[in-house]
Amino acid sequence: MDYEKFMQQAILLAQKYRYTTKPNPVVGALILHKNEVICQGAHEQYGGAHAEVNCLNELKKLNITNTENLTLICTLEPCNHFGKTPPCTDAIIASGIKRVVIGSDDPNPKVSGTGIKKMVENGIEVIEDVLRQETINLNKFFFFKHKTKRPFITIKLASSKDGKSHNNDGSSTWITSEASRSDVQIVRAKHDAILTGGNTVRNDNPRMNARVNFPVNQPKKILLTAQRNWDKNLHFFQNADVEIFNLGDLKKVIDSISQTEINSILVEAGPKLVNSFIKNELCDQLIIYESNKELGDAGVPWFDSPDLIDRYGFKVKSNYTIGPDTKMVFEK
Repeated sequence: MDYEKFMQQAILLAQKYRYTTKPNPVVGALILHKNEVICQGAHEQYGGAHAEVNCLNELKKLNITNTENLTLICTLEPCNHFGKTPPCTDAIIASGIKRVVIGSDDPNPKVSGTGIKKMVENGIEVIEDVLRQETINLNKFFFFKHKTKRPFITIKLASSKDGKSHNNDGSSTWITSEASRSDVQIVRAKHDAILTGGNTVRNDNPRMNARVNFPVNQPKKILLTAQRNWDKNLHFFQNADVEIFNLGDLKKVIDSISQTEINSILVEAGPKLVNSFIKNELCDQLIIYESNKELGDAGVPWFDSPDLIDRYGFKVKSNYTIGPDTKMVFEK
């Protein structure tokens, strides 16, 4: 049987819910009878039923009595612990299905390998690593967090053609186009949290939420600041889960955030904080929206030195135009 074809179908199903399951991983599942898909399910909402359970619930509606000849396709190893929902392995075992095909094992120590082990011990044939890399890519931030023990960190900035952030006199101006600003909303929607500094909140009064036309779990907001008291009427604090950290040792702050469910952080801040993240090697992806305008001598440079990106090992991964601007994505 062409399991890769069906695994690809499960991946596409899972991707539909990438903005509503975070910070949980997205998962897709199919049930096959011979060479035909008879049921499908996905993890659709954070805290909701997992893909396997949704798929098995669809199976119950078909009133199939002999399930031993059915095959369950699942992009990620089924969970084997009580979290927000019961273990999926128990539901699979109870269903009577005797073959499970998995894309990748779950990197979460609470699951990793135990789901597979339990199913095998209960007489289920488990076929592993079908389109493994593709299923890992499906949950890039989730796998990164469990491998490195810290969230994946993206820095996003808007730059003038000559590498400047804003005007010396503190006056604000839109550097990039509306097309770039619209694209930023999608970048925000992909991340679990948005982090900024006190100067940005004070000077720009930003909303820093994902303003998109599709359902999304809004990113948590993180503020690094030495200031204790804040005007909670500022846009940043409206309709959001905000956590405030004292701006001290950056690595300790990230270590603290790493103990939470957050798998990815988008840093949107001024030059000082951006440079600090890069120099502390706490940046995995750098996104630069560059306009065709120059600020000249009146502008404040983004980077402490012109070769900063190169010195810290960043290479261009993609480079393309958005309206009149250029979007450059750098990764190590």
